[in-house]
Amino acid sequence: MKKVLTILGVVILFVVIAVGVGNWMSQNNKGPGPANPPQGQPTQPSEAKNPPGCAPFEVIAAPGTWESAANDDPVNPHANPNSLMLSITQPLQQEFSPEQVKVWTLPYTAQFRNFNAPQEMSYDDSRQEGFAKMQQELTATHNACPATKFALIGFSQGAVITGDIASDIGNGRGPIPAENVAGVALIADGRQQLDKGNLIGDKNVKGVGAEIALNPVSGLVQPIVPGATMRGPRPDGFGVLNDRVNNFCAVQDLVCDAPPNLGNAIQRAQDLVAANAVHAQYATNGTVVPGQTVPQWIVNWARDLIQQNGN
Repeated sequence: MKKVLTILGVVILFVVIAVGVGNWMSQNNKGPGPANPPQGQPTQPSEAKNPPGCAPFEVIAAPGTWESAANDDPVNPHANPNSLMLSITQPLQQEFSPEQVKVWTLPYTAQFRNFNAPQEMSYDDSRQEGFAKMQQELTATHNACPATKFALIGFSQGAVITGDIASDIGNGRGPIPAENVAGVALIADGRQQLDKGNLIGDKNVKGVGAEIALNPVSGLVQPIVPGATMRGPRPDGFGVLNDRVNNFCAVQDLVCDAPPNLGNAIQRAQDLVAANAVHAQYATNGTVVPGQTVPQWIVNWARDLIQQNGN
């Protein structure tokens, strides 16, 4: 009986996540690093200079599930006109010229195969595709423009990808030096831990990312969401980038504020059903960061970083 209830809790969790994203899509139809980088990390001269044609700053934005496509235009994305990332990237593109700031949105499949959509790409494959493409963009820009600084931003599945990249960079395994990362913003990170990075806004978030909460029952998840591995926490956090990582999570958003253990599966199921819209409301939710929405906070934060780096 306990196993049945546990499986029930897992099923409902993923259904709730999917419903939350779907609700959001429908509701919005209107309208200085270390002196010596860790061994193995790419290095650059202390006085790195960009050649002509390089923007001094680049914003990389990773959309969430169903908010991107592998063939989308990274400069003018249009795969999903309701993508949360557009509420961040478009204001920055309007304020800064391409010569000042390159704004690049990750084009990846952004799907999540589940028992209701067996034809979709699996979460693991989608996430790995996005990870590889973001690595490629960072590598290409850094090789051509070694002095360019980056702000990395992600939502939901895109936050997992961005957080994994930031972890690699901060621990000396990434495609660019940590000193080139001005800051990181993760919205609803599925691998969130309260002691990693800085939780911005509402301190009533007490849970963990869904990949951590469901790690003990990852095998049971497979019949429901084939190819979705619940990997647990990032083993070494964000390394030297820890103080530059900002986390945003709405209370009861089960993607980032899941209970550390499933506990009473029936009660959890009731809680999950009650919270099914929270994940979909970051564009309008004024309670995560008091007095403003998360996208507004991130746009102001990114503007400050851009201005601090020569614009």
